[in-house]
Amino acid sequence: MRKIAASLFVSLDGVAEDPDTWHFPYFNDEMGEAVGAAMAASDAMLLGRVQYQQSAAYWPSSDDEFADFMNGQKKYVVTTTLTEATWNNTEIISGDIPAGIRALKASEGKDIAVTGSLTLVRSLLKAQLLDRLQLFVHPIIVGKGARWFDGLDTIKLRLDTSETFTTGVNNQIYAPTG
Repeated sequence: MRKIAASLFVSLDGVAEDPDTWHFPYFNDEMGEAVGAAMAASDAMLLGRVQYQQSAAYWPSSDDEFADFMNGQKKYVVTTTLTEATWNNTEIISGDIPAGIRALKASEGKDIAVTGSLTLVRSLLKAQLLDRLQLFVHPIIVGKGARWFDGLDTIKLRLDTSETFTTGVNNQIYAPTG
């Protein structure tokens, strides 16, 4: 069975919004290796609608070093509003979304990666469909912005590993306890 693994950038005060305004000064080779390992363990991406639309607008015409990977990777967009996906290698999961995600997890392949997508990560946690939660906790207080876990009830997790990079970012990997 495939696992759904979310890798998320978060500030010390839990902010996830606009990481491009606070994340990059902390990115180094150590974090690159950790992000690369998560990418190598997956062969598909699960995206919420907003993240999908932002990515689909950026990656197809990008000359970024990750463009080939992002454009070639199998993608699944979870949505209740989109009816077609225009970015190559993308399928839509709609209707009974938890059933669609369970079917995806039961299919053959490597892990399914989730990056970004606040609403999707919250939904996966609520539905107990997330198998691995990797938090890159940055040593910065942003003070404002959407937070990853706002609106969730209590969800118990088990810390599997933790390491601190030389930039002060703490890489924490959690699994569900149930």
